[in-house]
Amino acid sequence: MENIPTRLRFANKLENVKLRKRKSQLYLKEEECPLNDGELRAKVIGFCVAFRVINCFLVQTSFVPDEYWQSLEVSHRMVFKYPSGLILTYGYLTWEWKEGIRGFSYPLVFAFIFKILHFFNLDSVHLLKWLPRIFQALLAAFADVKFFFLVRTLESRDVAKWMFFCQLCSWFTWFCCTRTLTNSMETTITCLALFYFPLPGSKTHSSKKYLTLVALAVIFRPTVLIIWFPLLIYQFWQEKNKLRLITHDFVPIGALALVISTVIDCVFYEKWTVVQFNFLKFNIFHGVADFYGSQPWHWYFTQGFAVVIGPHLPLFLHGCTLAFRRYKILLAAVVWTVVVYSLLPHKEFRFIYPVLPFCMIFCGMSLAHLKSWRRYAAFALFVSNLVPALYTGLIHQRGTLDVMSHLQTLCDAGGVSSPPQPDVLFLMPCHSTPYYSHVHCPINMRFLECPPDLGEDGYVDEADRFYEDPLHWLRTSFPYKSSLPTHLVFFDVLEKEISVFLKGNDFLRTTEIFHTQFPEGRVGGSIFIYERH
Repeated sequence: MENIPTRLRFANKLENVKLRKRKSQLYLKEEECPLNDGELRAKVIGFCVAFRVINCFLVQTSFVPDEYWQSLEVSHRMVFKYPSGLILTYGYLTWEWKEGIRGFSYPLVFAFIFKILHFFNLDSVHLLKWLPRIFQALLAAFADVKFFFLVRTLESRDVAKWMFFCQLCSWFTWFCCTRTLTNSMETTITCLALFYFPLPGSKTHSSKKYLTLVALAVIFRPTVLIIWFPLLIYQFWQEKNKLRLITHDFVPIGALALVISTVIDCVFYEKWTVVQFNFLKFNIFHGVADFYGSQPWHWYFTQGFAVVIGPHLPLFLHGCTLAFRRYKILLAAVVWTVVVYSLLPHKEFRFIYPVLPFCMIFCGMSLAHLKSWRRYAAFALFVSNLVPALYTGLIHQRGTLDVMSHLQTLCDAGGVSSPPQPDVLFLMPCHSTPYYSHVHCPINMRFLECPPDLGEDGYVDEADRFYEDPLHWLRTSFPYKSSLPTHLVFFDVLEKEISVFLKGNDFLRTTEIFHTQFPEGRVGGSIFIYERH
C-alpha cells in the first residue's frame, strides 16, 4: 500500500502525458468545428472564385456559335453599332433575331458591361472579350458555393466535401461554365434556385426566392422549364396550402417575369414580341431546329449523357442505388429532362448541361460510401477529368478564336485609315467564328449566311450554294478584280478546290492557324488567311 502514492505521482514527471487525439466530432473543440463557421465560408468563397477565374483563362477554345452570336455579338452591336447603323439593322446577326425567337435579356447583361467600359474609355478588345467571361466565372463560383452549403445542410460534412470535389472535377462543367452561353447561365441559376427549393431535409428553402430565380432563368432561356417542371409539380404536391402557393407565388412571379421580358424585347425589337411564344412556335411546332442537324431518339442515352457526365458515370450509377429514395425527385428531374430532349430531333450536349449539378449529389454520395477505395477513386476521377478538360479548353477548336486575334491586328496596324481598307471574307460554315466583338473596329467583314428554310420552294442557303461549287460561286460573286476582298479566311480542306481562283487573283497565303486535330467535313484541321497583293 505504501507504494500507491508513489505510483500516482505521475504529475511530478518532467514529461507531459500525451493523450491519443480523438477523431470523432464529439471531441473537437468548438472553434475547430467548421460547421456554420464564417471562416470556412470565406475560405470556400475565396477558393471557388480563384478556381473559376483560373478556369476562365484556361478555356481558350470555341464550342458552338451561340456562345458569341446569341450574346456578345448582339451586345456589341447594341452598344457600338458596328457596322454603322441602328441596333436592329441586322446585317450580320442571325435570322433568329429577325424572327423574334431570341430575347434581349441575356445580351443586355453584357451590353451593360460594354457600356461601362465605353463610358470610362476602357473598351479595349481584350476587356470586351474577357470581362463577360470573368463575370460568368464569378457567377459559376457563387453557384458552387451555394451548392456546397446546400448539400452540407442535407448531408454529412463528408458527403458535402466529396460532392464539392466531384463538382469541381467535372470536365464538362470546366468546359462550359465560364462561356457566354445561355445554357451556362441556365445552369448557374438552376444551382442557385436549388439552394432555396424545398428538398427533403432542407433548412434553406424559400418558395419566393427559388421561383424568382427560375423565372429569371426562363427569361434567359425558356427551355429551363423542362428541367423544373417535375420539381414544380413535386412542390405543388407536397404543399398543404396549394391555393396560396398558386395565387401568392406561382402566378405573381411568373406574370411579372413575363411582363419584364416582353417589355425589354418590345423596346429593342420596336414591335410587339413575345419571345417565349416565338421560341416554341419555330423550334417545336415548325421544327426549324431540325435545320441545324438531327440525331436518333436514343442519342442522349447512348452518347450525350455519357459524354456530359464523363468519368463520373460509374459514381453516378452507384450513387443512384444509395440515394434513390432520399433524392428521387432530383433523379426524376434528370431522367425527365433527358427523355424530353430525346423527343426533339435536334440534340446537343449543352442542352442537358443544367442537370449535371443534380448528378453531382449522387456522385458525392458514392465517393463518401467507398471508404477504403475512396482516395484511389478520387485520384482516378481527377486525372480522367483533367485530360479532357485541358485538351478541350486549350487545344481542340481554338483556331476560330485565334484567327480573330490575328485579324484584329489589321486595326492595330492602322489598316482602317490607310488604303486599301481591309475587306475580309469568311469562306467557312456560317457563324464559325466570332465577329465584331473580337476585333472591335469597323473593318469590312462578311461571311456566308445560312438562314433556315421557312417553306420557300427550292430554297438553298448561301453557304450550301457556295460549297456545291466553290470556284463557280467565287467567279460569279466577284467578276471584277476591283470587287475582290483583301483577305480570305477558310479551312485548309477548301484550299485545293479554289486554288485556281487564288492564283489567278494574286492571293497569297500569309497565315496558317491550328484549329483541331479532328477535322470533319467542311471543318479542317487548320485555318488559312490569304491576302491579295
